[in-house]
Amino acid sequence: MTQKFKRRLVRERVLQILYAYTMNKDSLDNLMNGILSDVSDNVDKEFAHDLVNRVLIHRDELDKMIKTRVDNWELNRIALIDKILLQIGICELTYFPDIPPKVSINEVIEIAKIYSTAGSGKFINGILDAILSELKESGNLNKTGRGLLEETFAKPSSKK
Repeated sequence: MTQKFKRRLVRERVLQILYAYTMNKDSLDNLMNGILSDVSDNVDKEFAHDLVNRVLIHRDELDKMIKTRVDNWELNRIALIDKILLQIGICELTYFPDIPPKVSINEVIEIAKIYSTAGSGKFINGILDAILSELKESGNLNKTGRGLLEETFAKPSSKK
């Protein structure tokens, strides 16, 4: 299994943990241990724990960033899965300097296509792109190493 695919599965597990925790307020440790029980790689488990904890620690700040992007829309009217995916995406953009922004955004959009509504991917993409632009303009996009990589896709050649 490729690292890219493994990380997407880990992000899906993070979504499940945050959703269950938000809905039930069960023991976070029990949720993480149970939902991550099939993740064998310690690096992946550490990433999941770090992402869950950072989302929870910075939840109010992340929600504030979302709220500024959804004019005339109450935060509680956003589907819970979409809100959690936005929190995950913003958290990665802000607090994970080694993850390229495009990777964070694309991963969250792909997960939204599986777990949420048909329009969720576009909704999430619009908000995360706006937040990414704002972070770049304000100089608050803190990316290092691999996180500095910008994905570029070559256009297919029309020559045969």
